[in-house]
Order: sequence, then structure tokens, then C-alpha cells
Amino acid sequence: MTETHTTGVRGDSGPEVAQLVASRLLDVPDFPKPGVMFKDLMPLFADGVAFREVIDGIIAYHGPESFDVVAGIEARGFVLAAAVAYATGVGVVPVRKAGKLPRATHAASYALEYGEATLEVHQDAFTAGHRVLVLDDVLATGGTAEATLDLVERAGGTVSGFTVLLELGFLKGRERLAPRPVHALLTV
Repeated sequence: MTETHTTGVRGDSGPEVAQLVASRLLDVPDFPKPGVMFKDLMPLFADGVAFREVIDGIIAYHGPESFDVVAGIEARGFVLAAAVAYATGVGVVPVRKAGKLPRATHAASYALEYGEATLEVHQDAFTAGHRVLVLDDVLATGGTAEATLDLVERAGGTVSGFTVLLELGFLKGRERLAPRPVHALLTV
């Protein structure tokens, strides 16, 4: 494992927040398979002060009155979504891997940079018109995010925002999601 280089960092919430995320990011080579450089954000989650700053930064960026519910993408998005939901007094909805939810669901399959996956959300997860802030840890090719944003809309929600801690800009996920706005705390 190596620390991510932190000189000249950039992100949509400014260089201070980007630097904070970058300073708690570890590169793990060959995970989950050879040739993939995994970006491990667990050190950020484990640092209470840094984690609070990140959550506060997400809320400040969107504004606490801009969403009615928070959706988190499995699995690290759950951590972010729960923290933002708690801090703002709104509910949290999990977007799960296939087969993990007990009631009727909407499903979307998509290609990953190293495989394929299916996500699901309960059909009754959102009230019509619910403004939904969607959170995840990493934006890579955009497949996971695109599937999730579509699921939120199919379930009756309106996507009010989409935030990730880390955007892998070279994979062009932001372009795939256009014209939807993407808020990335750190872009590499």
C-alpha cells in the first residue's frame, strides 16, 4: 500500500477538502484483481475529525434543505449516506447488490471496469417527488452511478445531487453522467 500523492490536488469543494481526502487515501495495488489500483478510503472513515469535516462539507455544498432523503450505494456509500442523513435529520435508503433486499425491487445491471453487477432499490423507497441526495465513495467509469440515478428516478425520486469522495477523472465517469451534475471532493 502507498499513500496517494497529495500535491496539486483538486476537487469541487476546493483544495482544502480535496487535500483532506487525499491525505487519508491509500493505494492498494492488484485489488480486487491484478492490474487494478484500489483506492482505499477506510483511513478517512476511521479518522473521526476528518470524517466529520467531509460529512459537513457534503452538507454545506448541497445545503441541508436541498434533499428529503439520502441514498447510499453499496457498500461504502452506506457509511456516507447514514452520516449525512443523521446530521440533517432525514431518512436513508440503501441501494444494494442484487438479492439483498427483501421486498419488490427495481433492478439495473451495468458493466464495471473489472466485471458486471446488478443493483436494486425497493420499489417503494421514495415518495413521488422526494428529492434524493445520492452518495458513494468512488466515481470510476460511471456505471454504478448511472444505474443508481436511474433506479432512484424509476422508484419515484428526483435526484437532487450526486456526491463522491473520489473521482477517477481519467475514466470519464462524469462525462457518462452528463448532464447530471457530479460533486467530487477529490478528483485524480
